[in-house]
Amino acid sequence: MRLLLDTRVFLWSVMASGKLGKPARDLIEGADEVWISAASIWEIAFKLGIGRVDADIDEVAKSIGASGFRELPVSAAHAAAVSRLPAYHADPYDRLLIAQAMTEPLRLLTVDPALRRYSELVIVTPP
Repeated sequence: MRLLLDTRVFLWSVMASGKLGKPARDLIEGADEVWISAASIWEIAFKLGIGRVDADIDEVAKSIGASGFRELPVSAAHAAAVSRLPAYHADPYDRLLIAQAMTEPLRLLTVDPALRRYSELVIVTPP
């Protein structure tokens, strides 16, 4: 299985947070490939700027490779795919992650049940 982690799942994974449940950890450990979107780094950088996240953004970015994950750049095809998504969810970062998952295709591992409406590629794990 090829997984794309949403931003919270990614952070919880690299921080070894107890918020990441065993089912999610098992999926990540059993995946053939685990991808982290550049959009997640952008989201974390934005949230740092408004005080909603406390992290060293350079260390977070480095943790992608250090964790054995792969970095997924944002392509023009990904950005264009956002325009074809129904308006189920307003968060621009989540919408881009959905578009990436559908374009590649990848399974998106998230804790946000609202994203399930977009595609069967979405796996919702409890926080």
